[in-house]
Amino acid sequence: MLYDKARIFVQAGGGGNGCMSFRREAHVPMGGPDGGDGGRGADVVLVCDDSLRDLQSFKRSAHYKAGRGRHGEGNQRHGADGETLEVRVPPGTEVRKWDGTTYDLVRPGQTVTIATGGSGGRGNRKFKSSTRQSPRFAEKGLEGVEGWLDLRLKLLADVGLVGVPNAGKSSLISVITRAAPKIANYPFTTLEPVLGTLDGGDRQLILADIPGLIEGASEGAGLGHEFLAHVERTRLLVHVLELAPMDGADPEENYETIERELAKHDERLARLPRILVLSKADLVPEDVVEAARARWQARFDGLAAPQEEWELPDPLRRVPVIVTSSATARGLEELKVELLRRVPPQPVELLEKLAGADDLAEHRVFRPATREGWVVEQVEPGRFRVAGEQVERLLARHDLENEDALAHVEHRLIRMGVLRALEAEGFEAGDDVEIAGVVFELD
Repeated sequence: MLYDKARIFVQAGGGGNGCMSFRREAHVPMGGPDGGDGGRGADVVLVCDDSLRDLQSFKRSAHYKAGRGRHGEGNQRHGADGETLEVRVPPGTEVRKWDGTTYDLVRPGQTVTIATGGSGGRGNRKFKSSTRQSPRFAEKGLEGVEGWLDLRLKLLADVGLVGVPNAGKSSLISVITRAAPKIANYPFTTLEPVLGTLDGGDRQLILADIPGLIEGASEGAGLGHEFLAHVERTRLLVHVLELAPMDGADPEENYETIERELAKHDERLARLPRILVLSKADLVPEDVVEAARARWQARFDGLAAPQEEWELPDPLRRVPVIVTSSATARGLEELKVELLRRVPPQPVELLEKLAGADDLAEHRVFRPATREGWVVEQVEPGRFRVAGEQVERLLARHDLENEDALAHVEHRLIRMGVLRALEAEGFEAGDDVEIAGVVFELD
């Protein structure tokens, strides 16, 4: 079974606490503060790993937590940083963060820092000054970023085989590649995409057999809607059309249905190069086969060439019509030659077009900047609330039951201009102030 969806929880490591320590040695006068800083928490990094093929590993484990930074110690010893946690995903994985940001991991070795670790707290040595010789407080480390990620695998196949159920796609991919899909004479035999490799001598192509599509597939009907995403990154589509459908359907209606659903799902699919394969020719009289081939070829020759995602020579812009029979091997060699001719051997450049050049950096670190500013409001007489990321981080770093730490926080709030903003709202000494759910008196 192909696992192409997963939902996981990632948590970056928290920062280590700074240390409050004083130098205490015999025969050494004037021992001062020597508390070390806490280490930074570990980041969570997603890594594109070519050895993986689907998201099955995330079914067994859905929670990934990076290590914390070590706490600082006396004698100016800093805590060690946490070790980066690498979460490996297969090429073609689309990642959606809890805030809606989306990343594409398409090239092996590509990385993205998805959750950043919390910064470590400063030891009391960092707070020594000419007016504060013996600071008896230190900062706490901040917690790391955490949240849920939605992973979606979109296969990185060169060629996608599409068509209505029972059109002969599975039989076709089984005879031109080494794939071994389930083949039976009933619709929806293929329940998940099947990959096969076409060996062209000096290079290979990856073919994907997409489960049969029906009308309304782009809106959630049938089985194929679950796998439409797997044809988004293909470089060429092979539309497999049964010459004489066993259910008596009109081949032209089947063709229009598939093309319409592909265009509804993604407009780019409507612009991809095409090959039309008329399958199961061994079940139809030869005169009917030739008439159908001529009719379809004349139809395509009269259409304007689609605007492909990359430039093709003029002879390759036309849509070829190839008659095949998986039972008698008719047309299979012609199809192989056509596939190798029409898929350019430039996978890296094409991936850059699919994902964008900026998304292919070897290592990108996205560290959210601290938002400046705060909001002051009077909740009730004698009680005020201050909301803002800067002031909330300030309180999270200090123990407010420590008088020295509280005095430092008040000093920082004055320097940041929070006290002026409170006074403008009517604040007086001794009134209660609420910041990040903590209520205290501000003198």
